[in-house]
Formats: sequence, structure tokens, C-alpha cells
Amino acid sequence: MNNLLKGKKGIVFGALNSDSIAWKVAEKCHEQGASLVLTNAPMAMRMGEINALAEKTNSPVVGADATSLEDLKNLFETAQAHFGGKIDFILHSIGMSVNVRKGRPYTDLNYDFLTKGWDVSAVSFHKVLQTAYQMDALNEWGSVLALSYMAAQRTFPDYNDMAENKAYLESVARSFGYHYGVRNKVRVNTISQSPTPTTAGSGVKGFGGFLAYAEQMSPLGNATAEDCANYCVAMFSDLTRRVTMQNLYNDGGFSNMGVSNLVMAQMEKAAE
Repeated sequence: MNNLLKGKKGIVFGALNSDSIAWKVAEKCHEQGASLVLTNAPMAMRMGEINALAEKTNSPVVGADATSLEDLKNLFETAQAHFGGKIDFILHSIGMSVNVRKGRPYTDLNYDFLTKGWDVSAVSFHKVLQTAYQMDALNEWGSVLALSYMAAQRTFPDYNDMAENKAYLESVARSFGYHYGVRNKVRVNTISQSPTPTTAGSGVKGFGGFLAYAEQMSPLGNATAEDCANYCVAMFSDLTRRVTMQNLYNDGGFSNMGVSNLVMAQMEKAAE
């Protein structure tokens, strides 16, 4: 299907480089007829390649720290001025743990680091939604997505305090989804994606081994960044108007698995 997003206008947070899920989402949305505004924190913009994506998708770039209400207000004002009207969809693809970056184990967290990561990864989602809500920046039947991970429900030891961040993120989607749905019929959901070799994901200890494990556990294999981008397009389209307040798994079936034959075979071999 083509032009699923024809005439729609959206903001994409978090595209750093071509490995980013947000980057793939922006490309797919553009291919499906959407107009975009791209945004990221100023430091991330200096480190990344967002201007190349902006040129490819014919999109302006507006720097914004998603933890700053002032920056978010400016972002929504600038985006609406650019579009000549309200916004139809938002992707929140932002996550960061200072404890992970600094190699602090979960049993010896630095709480200042924890607070910073919590603000960037989860509270920022509430700030984005609250700013859009108070400015009445989204059209009716708009769609807002944030990217999550199954560590919000299950224990993955080296995912560290990002697990709490994702649990908070999903709670915000449910709570704000109610209020936004009642007032403007805006949908708010999270997508729980397979482990994906992005810049952020690759920073988790033992990521390569876990990626291989998830691949062997999942009946359909790991969902790629492009798979996630296609899912986001579907969620931004009018085909999913009644889907809200959900955490939606895009993980090849991993989230419903106990064990796979492939993994069992390896365990049996190791036990010999």
C-alpha cells in the first residue's frame, strides 16, 4: 500500500544516524507521503548526521532538548508554523542511561545518573505529550508513539536502570492516552521492539550475545529497524484509529516464548 500518510504532518524525535530506528521511521513516513519536522538534542545533532536525513526527506531540523519545556514549546510552535497547521503524529525515540554509559552496575547505581536518565528516557515523553496537549497542537485522531523494550516487564540483568525508564515510559502512554483520547481522540502507544543494533542499543553490556539469543528464541527472528519503521507507519495511519494505550510487541514472537528448540539444543549440548 502506498501513500498511507499522504497529507499527514509529523515530528520525529531522535534520529542520530542511519542505524537509528527514528531515521528509518522518518524515511518510511516520507515514502508514504508525510511531511516531517526532525528534532534532536543539540549535542546529539552535533554528533550525528541528521542534516543528511533532512535533505533526503526535505524536512527542516529544529533542535530541542526533550527535557526542556521551553525547547518543546518552541518546537511545536515552529513545526505548526512550518506545516501551516496542526500535527498528525509524533515519534518519541529517545533513551539514555548514564549508569550504562559509565559502566555502573545495577547494584551500585549513581542516583544522580539515574535521575538524568529517567528524565531523558521517560519523563521527556510526558513533557512532549503535556506540551502538545496544552498547546492543542495535534489534530483529532492523531497518533503518538514511543519506543520501548520488554525489560519493562521482564528482567534483563545488564539492561540496568533503563528497565525502570521503559516501565515509566509505558505507564505514561497508558495514563496520557486516556486523557488525550477523551479530549481529542489522539492515540498514544508504545512499541516494544526487538534488540536492535543502534548506537544506543549497542552500548548495553553483552549486546551481541543477547542479539543472537533473541534471534534464536524468536519464531520469526528479530524485528529489524526497518520492520519497526513499517509498524510505526501503520500506527500513524488511519488504519489503526482505535488502537490506544497499548504496549505493542514487534519482536518476532520473543515476548511469548518460554524456550525454543534452538536454544534447548544448545543447552543440551553444553550439558553433555
